[in-house]
Amino acid sequence: MSNHVGWSTRQLADLAGTTLRAVRHYHDVGLLPEPERRANGYKSYTAAHLIRVLRIKRLTGLGLSLAQIAELGDADEHPEEALRSLDTELAETIERLQRIRAELALILCKATPTDVEPELDQILAGINATPADRDFVVVLSRVLAPSALRTYAEMVRANSAEPVLAEFNDLPADADERTRRELAERLGTVSRNMIAGVPEMRNLFAGAPLGASFGVRAMAQAIQDLYNPAQLDVLKRMTR
Repeated sequence: MSNHVGWSTRQLADLAGTTLRAVRHYHDVGLLPEPERRANGYKSYTAAHLIRVLRIKRLTGLGLSLAQIAELGDADEHPEEALRSLDTELAETIERLQRIRAELALILCKATPTDVEPELDQILAGINATPADRDFVVVLSRVLAPSALRTYAEMVRANSAEPVLAEFNDLPADADERTRRELAERLGTVSRNMIAGVPEMRNLFAGAPLGASFGVRAMAQAIQDLYNPAQLDVLKRMTR
């Protein structure tokens, strides 16, 4: 045994600004070699141990895991490749966090709800949509190909000033028979003209990610869930 009087585990931890538990863990995972022991059996740490602990702290502080440090072996003094890889990961993380912050800013100022992703928010821009219309587009975004969703949104945006669309949106659930019949006739005419101007609308579910039949069923379910009885009646009359 050496007569060298080094530091105790507690002293090493204090010098390195870490904890006894951390030092012991470094031993357990093989990152810190066991020191010699004094004549009384107590551990005797040297400057090399302190440098090693400080290096481990530095690398973990930069974002490397203990497993990654162990893989470096003797190359951990200047682990250029590992740090370059980490730098790439951090750049991607920063970009992702900046994107999240931008989304949070929109949500916090109540410009967009939490169920609308940024891409969909851009598609909805310029459309004076009711909550039901917005929710309908959210559902469509899950079952239409992106190009089809943009086509639909552009068609709606181009015709958003049509008075009959505003009448439909404002139609109360207890609207009388005559109101519903007349609205269905006018809405049918406008809808046919809208679709005629956008031929792609005739094959809206082409390329649907979950299949055309599933998309049609999902759209029908959304309509059933989102619009009031009078509006549903108008849509049924119109499709006839």
